[in-house]
Amino acid sequence: MSEADPKPASMPDPAEKPKASPKPQSGDSRRGAIAGLIIAAVLLAIGLWLARDLTAASKMQDCVMSGRRNCNVIEPAR
Repeated sequence: MSEADPKPASMPDPAEKPKASPKPQSGDSRRGAIAGLIIAAVLLAIGLWLARDLTAASKMQDCVMSGRRNCNVIEPAR
């Protein structure tokens, strides 16, 4: 029984260099960042539109609740 035991497959040989993982392509990482930026810009635009609309509705309700009847917004002629 002088037979040498081979190392188990799960134990890496310390003399071997670890395999380098392949580099991700630069286009893939930028695609996610650009998609996130677009989503953030869309959410910001929707938030600004919603805030402006709710402000106008609040002003209209304040006007009506104060008993006025001429609460329509009058835009000046150009």
